[in-house]
Amino acid sequence: MGNDIFITKASGEKSKYSENKIRTSLQRAGASKEQVDSIIEQISSKLYEGITTKKIYQLAFKLLREGSRHMAARYHLKQAIMELGPSGYPFEKYIAEILNRQGYQTQVGEFVQGSCVNHEVDVIAKKNNHVFMIECKYHNQRGIFCDVKIPLYIQARFKDVESAWLKLPDHISKTHQGWVVTNTRFSGDAIQYGTCVGLNLVGWDYPIKGSLKDQIDTLGLYPITCLTSLTKVEKQRLLDKKIVLCNEISNNERLLDSVGVKLARISTVMKEAQQLCKLSTSVPND
Repeated sequence: MGNDIFITKASGEKSKYSENKIRTSLQRAGASKEQVDSIIEQISSKLYEGITTKKIYQLAFKLLREGSRHMAARYHLKQAIMELGPSGYPFEKYIAEILNRQGYQTQVGEFVQGSCVNHEVDVIAKKNNHVFMIECKYHNQRGIFCDVKIPLYIQARFKDVESAWLKLPDHISKTHQGWVVTNTRFSGDAIQYGTCVGLNLVGWDYPIKGSLKDQIDTLGLYPITCLTSLTKVEKQRLLDKKIVLCNEISNNERLLDSVGVKLARISTVMKEAQQLCKLSTSVPND
């Protein structure tokens, strides 16, 4: 029956319901075969023509959370990153933390003088003899693509900054590159242009190896917005304190207490955070 149902994507497009996509997402979250089979069976019984992908996700998330909070938290990853807003700063800090874990030195929200104008750069990253100017395109809604105008704009800014950097004595022997990092997807033209001019594009699932999703899972650096045991208010209070990562709170009860998490719930939150951070070593990436 499910194979005959057309679902509605966030973009408004229609496509055939794919049980395999749900299965892959649940397996990626760490669910067992028995859990996956049970959840898919329950979702199949609730399908109807035109059901939205959001509704299907909500059903799967609720069912997974009933059996395992930390697996539901991992399943919630894409939506959780969209909950880092409304401003882009937490996302920029999050990207910097991912880079720090990989040996980069980073600065967030720096003003850099270009040859023509001054630029506010989301993240400047340095590693060995390389310097990267990174722009973070954060979206808090599904179905939004970074089209070709984004890399066109970023490339122009990067070239202005690079031309100024090349005049500095300590940059003469360094290489420079512009990056665009987004929590959604790039259009085909954006990828084609970025590849042509040498921009490094990192999207939710692009490139296949080294995508944002892939890096998060490999490093186990999940945002606090993943956690199902925290309320929206508690998450926002942590973000206001510039606390972005689960591993920042997994062994620090004081942080949870400081944002009003009741003592009776602190152990639940910490357990979920600790189990989530450990998933990167126990669940294979696809």
